[in-house]
Amino acid sequence: QVQLVESGGGLVQPGGSLRLSCTASLSMFRIYAMGWYRQAPGKQRELVAYITSRGSTNYADSVKGRFTISRDSAENTLYLQMNSLKPEDTAGYYCNTHPATEKYWGQGTQVTVSS
Repeated sequence: QVQLVESGGGLVQPGGSLRLSCTASLSMFRIYAMGWYRQAPGKQRELVAYITSRGSTNYADSVKGRFTISRDSAENTLYLQMNSLKPEDTAGYYCNTHPATEKYWGQGTQVTVSS
């Protein structure tokens, strides 16, 4: 049974940084592409970034140049480094496979960007 646990969210001022972590209960990063998703209140969940099993990365235009996705396969941990945060980045952030697997959604971690 795969379990994904996100952490690292919080309240940060515009222009600040946060690093999110996602720990998987099983070694899966060498097999599956993994993504970070976010959902703001009243909006649909969107893909923010993903990393393939070979390590290639891809980003949504809204975060390109500001966010960096990475992973530590030995530690079964996925990261999202978020710099130059904007109020519009405020959302719940979730990790999952890419494409997403419905049964793998976790609780997510809340990121709030506000002065």
